[in-house]
Amino acid sequence: MATPPASAIDLTTLDLESFEGQPVAVLGLARSGIALARFLTDHGARVTVYDGRPREALTEALAALGERDSRLLLGPDVEPAEALVGQALICTSPSINSRYPTTEPRLRTALAAIEAEGRVPVVSEVDLFLRLCPAVTVGVTGTKGKTTTSSLAAAVLAAGEAPAVLGGNIGIPLIERLPELTSRHRVVLELSELQLPTLSRGTDTAVYTHVTSDHLDRHGTLTAYRQVKRRLVELLPASGTLVRNEDDPVVSAYQAPAGVRTVRYARSSPPTDGVGVAAGWVVAGPALAREGHDGRILPVADIPLPGEHNVSNVLAAVAVGLLHDVPPDAIASAVRGIGGVEHRLERVAEVAGVTYINDSQGTQPDAVIAAVRAFERPLVLIAGGRSKGVPVDALAAAVAERVTAAVLIGETADELADAFTAAGLARIERAASMGVAVDTATAIAREQVPATVLL
Repeated sequence: MATPPASAIDLTTLDLESFEGQPVAVLGLARSGIALARFLTDHGARVTVYDGRPREALTEALAALGERDSRLLLGPDVEPAEALVGQALICTSPSINSRYPTTEPRLRTALAAIEAEGRVPVVSEVDLFLRLCPAVTVGVTGTKGKTTTSSLAAAVLAAGEAPAVLGGNIGIPLIERLPELTSRHRVVLELSELQLPTLSRGTDTAVYTHVTSDHLDRHGTLTAYRQVKRRLVELLPASGTLVRNEDDPVVSAYQAPAGVRTVRYARSSPPTDGVGVAAGWVVAGPALAREGHDGRILPVADIPLPGEHNVSNVLAAVAVGLLHDVPPDAIASAVRGIGGVEHRLERVAEVAGVTYINDSQGTQPDAVIAAVRAFERPLVLIAGGRSKGVPVDALAAAVAERVTAAVLIGETADELADAFTAAGLARIERAASMGVAVDTATAIAREQVPATVLL
């Protein structure tokens, strides 16, 4: 017997009681999908979970659901459309989108048909969160720097009087935190190019780091990628604020919607309405500084994170703190106390004169360029992995200028070797595994200590 259509959930009147007794599909059982399935089940929904991976690959994810009673449609033999029949709401993980060529073709087709029909709403985990969130929200995006900036902004806000929460693309789905959030909270969300196209609601503040080029495998063209990144500023409410990086040519051209405040930051003289650097200090301009305060926040030398790009990240976080009335001294203390963000210029160890830096989240050329410029020679770079279809000419030039030797791994090893050689890097080694790469890089670094190995 065919499943009768359910009455679709009305997103315009959504609250935590809206899911009681309603059939809801959750597509994808990674972090966001697990959080969605738990949240929806705990709020009374009759949840169907679909994931095209084999059940044996989902052992940990299924264990994370606990004893919750969900209908599970798992594995490559399941027809994705089956999960969508008779639902009142369809919730997706970030990577699942009918417009992404990287989404499994059968699921993409089935989801597109539902969207074309227009009866059942399709929402992502982060969009559902923003629709229900009672707290003040700060969205952070960019091609690089967004994780560090999000972490800094959350630490700065936590130094004020309001409780702060950090999540989003940083690996912490926030949907399950909703019951504890109030209007007093400040929520910082790192938002990626996967999540932004799914948003129908924006954050109260939109923070931009840099927008260059990435994920062309998913978005096809540089223009399309940059249009995706604009989504956050386009969704700002009339009472919102755009925090804009004036050192980035793309971001500095963004115009906020009518009536929305723009706060600028730059590694130069502080803008009147923003944050900058003067005489070796991070300084707020007069329109952003606290009344009776000279605007000086902390010396640049006190920033514990390496690299000029991290000065920019701190400037953005300082602007967020000042916008939310965090005292300047508290902002300075929060910045001084920040540790390295995991996998982002993270100092792992120092052994026999060799310092090991983990920047494994630097998967995009501009991020790697910033990383190699953060350290002095001798510097040994371990690089490789999967191609995103992004040009590497600028990366090769920076590597040839700053790096002593490169150890290459993964499917892009040949591409990188050709580019690095053409740019003038004299020493290039290959490695069949990460363990071999680290051993090779260590041997090279020990030829001239002190030295740094950068992953």
